[in-house]
Amino acid sequence: METFYRAQRRRFGVLMDADEPTGGRWNLDTENREPPPKTRSSLEVPAPYRPREDEIDDQVRRDLDAMHLDTVGNDGPRRFAVTPAEAKRALRRFVDHRLPHFGRYEDAMMSDDPEMAHSLLSVPLNLGLLHPLEAVTSAEHAYREGRVSLAAAEGFIRQILGWREYMWHLYWHFGRSYLRNNQLGARASLPDWWSELDAEAVTAACLHEALVGVRDRGWVHHIQRLMILGNHALQRGYDPRDLTEWYRTAFVDGFAWVMPTNVIGMSQHADGGLLASKPYASGGAYINRMSDHCSGCTFDPKKRLGADACPFTGGYWAWVDRHADLLATNQRTSRAVSSMNRLGDLAAVLDQERRRETF
Repeated sequence: METFYRAQRRRFGVLMDADEPTGGRWNLDTENREPPPKTRSSLEVPAPYRPREDEIDDQVRRDLDAMHLDTVGNDGPRRFAVTPAEAKRALRRFVDHRLPHFGRYEDAMMSDDPEMAHSLLSVPLNLGLLHPLEAVTSAEHAYREGRVSLAAAEGFIRQILGWREYMWHLYWHFGRSYLRNNQLGARASLPDWWSELDAEAVTAACLHEALVGVRDRGWVHHIQRLMILGNHALQRGYDPRDLTEWYRTAFVDGFAWVMPTNVIGMSQHADGGLLASKPYASGGAYINRMSDHCSGCTFDPKKRLGADACPFTGGYWAWVDRHADLLATNQRTSRAVSSMNRLGDLAAVLDQERRRETF
């Protein structure tokens, strides 16, 4: 993706000074990984654009109710731009008021601030109402005019010009057979509480908050998708094709081309490494560092054994044990196998996770 991203920057002349990247670096990802602030419950940034509902929204609701469809999640005030005019207003609101705060905390999670400084532009982008280059050039202009930092602008641009476009190209490159990939042999069915978005059936605060976001907003940001929902599914061995369909239908920005590479490849490593060089699995320590969820949770992210052991921590070691042969041959994951082999209570952890019913 990095090679593709650099080619895109050169192709479209984005954040370039002659033949060199602006600022001398192509990628400022290391400046986009800060944990959430510890002294407050939200980023305290200006609210995102909110569309005004009108008689068309009312009529759409009546039409949908009359069709008796098997819908997903809770209805509520519309949160996302669904017309070209709304998309332009949403972009302007983001760039002028929220982009300055975006970069440093883009991987962080906060219970009382689910949107943080994210743009919420994936819906109009995926609906074809907002051209990706319009969003990219707006962010670059804000940087050139001194209104946002380079790290903020580059982090946002990388998500669109880099990752989003990369996923689009790979969807067509891999073809429809990509959905059949299941290199880790994951066969478990999605549990009812997952499929039904029953957040109240979930004890782990991070997983509860992610399900609430999908149920009530049809949206959570990329780290919740990857490191909470995807991480849980990876550890528990949910069937990747079923999981892809769930992501496609449960999220407001879920389209046929969006989810296969993001879920089969990035999240579940079901393609055996065609897309990503390592599986994205973690224990509770990562979630504790990058969120404020763990402080009030029943489970302790530092514990892998016991009634209050974090299901992500115990689940991680059970997953490493299950795929130890594969992980041991990967330079980026071999240390996890070595660490697991030093656990004196591994057998007890594995037995606990085989019998676990509470998440």
